[in-house]
Amino acid sequence: MAPPFHEVRFPLALSYGSRGGPERRTEIVTLASGEEERNSLWRHSRRAYNAGPALRRAEDIALLIAFFEERRGQLYGFRWRDTFDHASGPLGRPPAADDQPLGTGDGSTRAFQLTKTYGGAFAPYARPITKPVAGSLRLAVAGAELPPSGFSLDATTGRVTLAQAPPAGTAVTAGFLFDVPVRFATDRLEIDHQAVLAGVVADIPVIELRR
Repeated sequence: MAPPFHEVRFPLALSYGSRGGPERRTEIVTLASGEEERNSLWRHSRRAYNAGPALRRAEDIALLIAFFEERRGQLYGFRWRDTFDHASGPLGRPPAADDQPLGTGDGSTRAFQLTKTYGGAFAPYARPITKPVAGSLRLAVAGAELPPSGFSLDATTGRVTLAQAPPAGTAVTAGFLFDVPVRFATDRLEIDHQAVLAGVVADIPVIELRR
């Protein structure tokens, strides 16, 4: 059973200046010879962010408290916009239908999972995208972009369903914007009441949700 999730994005005004990024877990064993054996414990990386500390206006503090309380602390997940990694293509360029490969048609499969591939020459990593931004998806089959009526998107899972199955051997590609599914990594907010109209929140940690 999937954990409870609210399809709402953390306020962008509160996430500016945040710190964080992807984390991996690698097991390293040093042999008697001094050589190493390395093994990746996680198939997918996991992102973590922290939106504090920063001096904030009273209005921002109130917005943060309301958002935190509605999520019940760590209970409900929500969307997070990664400033530097939220698009299928180069940052700052609108999504293009050929940005990312989704798979190859076999004549019968109509459903594909959105993914974003990092690297390519040595060991490319395909990251599942589960929280695309509704209305941002562009899709192409064999290089020809499909009209919006040619596919449907489940914006809560990142699953794309084509109206017709792509012919065998044809490339299916997509372009899109996306958010990171996260939850608060604490059940407590500590607010430093430095002034009547401003305050500091030392930590606003969030961590990516993985299925």
